[in-house]
Amino acid sequence: MAKPTQVKEPEIKDKDSKTGGGSSILINIITTTIVCIIFIGVNYFLQSNLLTTQLQNVTADQSETSEEQLDKPEKGIVLDLGDFTMNLSDIDPRRYLKANVAIEITNPEPSAQIEEDKKSGGHGGHGETAPDPKAAIVAEMEQYKPAIRDAVITVLTSKTSDELSTTAGKELAKQQIAESVNGIFDGEREVIRVSFGQFIMQ
Repeated sequence: MAKPTQVKEPEIKDKDSKTGGGSSILINIITTTIVCIIFIGVNYFLQSNLLTTQLQNVTADQSETSEEQLDKPEKGIVLDLGDFTMNLSDIDPRRYLKANVAIEITNPEPSAQIEEDKKSGGHGGHGETAPDPKAAIVAEMEQYKPAIRDAVITVLTSKTSDELSTTAGKELAKQQIAESVNGIFDGEREVIRVSFGQFIMQ
């Protein structure tokens, strides 16, 4: 009689050994990913804070500088050129202008004025007060006054009433007067601004 064949049971492989290796790789990948995400997040947070702080500092510096510039406009010495009555270049009908003109010129730096005083022998004497530098400049400008008045008349008489009736036309006339007067000063002084007081066209 034949022996019954023994059925071999299939070998059950140890699942734990395979899954153990796979799960450790998965854990490593997840851990590395989490560490990278944390690193990127911290890096972004630090850089954005640093950038924000630097931008705030730059903005604060710019605003302080602009406020200082706005608070301290350049101040010079005002020279009143008096009243002008002149014909404009309109032909029909003839028009004339009555205006009061003043110019503001640069004031030399105090250090430059001190050097000038030293060269001229100073102003020291017992009980003597220092001369007013503004008064000295105004007195100095008196010699230029006829030439300056002539420059103003030349510019304004070349204009028509239509040109001077607009704000842009007046500003252009002021700019042209400043350029003409700066040519007279030849770099010794500079016109900061030209002002019209009374300004009547008829």
